[in-house]
Amino acid sequence: MKLAGQVAVVTGAGRGIGRAIAGALSREGAAVVLAARSSSELDGVRREIEQAGGRALAVPTDVRQEASVEALVRRALAEWRQVDVLVNAAGVATFAPVTDSKLDDWDQMLAVNLRGAVLCCRAALPAMMGRHRGTIINVGSVVTSRSLAGSAAYTASKYALLGFSRVLAEEMRPHGVRVGVLSAGATDTPLWDAMPAAPARDRMLRADQVAEAALLMAGLGPNASLEEVTLLPAGGIL
Repeated sequence: MKLAGQVAVVTGAGRGIGRAIAGALSREGAAVVLAARSSSELDGVRREIEQAGGRALAVPTDVRQEASVEALVRRALAEWRQVDVLVNAAGVATFAPVTDSKLDDWDQMLAVNLRGAVLCCRAALPAMMGRHRGTIINVGSVVTSRSLAGSAAYTASKYALLGFSRVLAEEMRPHGVRVGVLSAGATDTPLWDAMPAAPARDRMLRADQVAEAALLMAGLGPNASLEEVTLLPAGGIL
């Protein structure tokens, strides 16, 4: 087990990519702290992990709120005394042309996709830096390398996350903390349920395939770091 004895905090763990990553990390031996706004979804994931023999702690969290994020990390440290892996998978998306987009949607995507990740990193870093080890995986998107009409707000939030992650990776290098961005193409998750004219779901990536890439990033030896990983469906669709 690559992550035996480690503790991972995963946001957005109630569904989709975050849920798949939490399960994958648990199967490799990590104790997993599950964070999302929905306590019912978190409890379902926690039960799945525990029934499979893993260890999990469900902590309802609003990543937009600094106090909520700080309480999440305090709970993880109180339970298991360390944080080795942080996966920022919480995210929202609304698609519309710029002329038709709502400023509230821009604010929401920046608050969750960017501010949420920043707050989680800031809260977890002291524990990682204190032990001179840790891995942060920020879930980005392929929209930072391919333009998608109607995704201006979402793209802006993910470009900002990519830039933030690149700078943080440099700042954390002397402290033994790795920072990487996992950018996935179209993935079959509930995110697409309300999206008009979405690509065929059977042509998309599966969440468990994205989780495999996250596991690779988290499970590398301390002398290596995967800092920007792009995963696409074989057909090349966004």
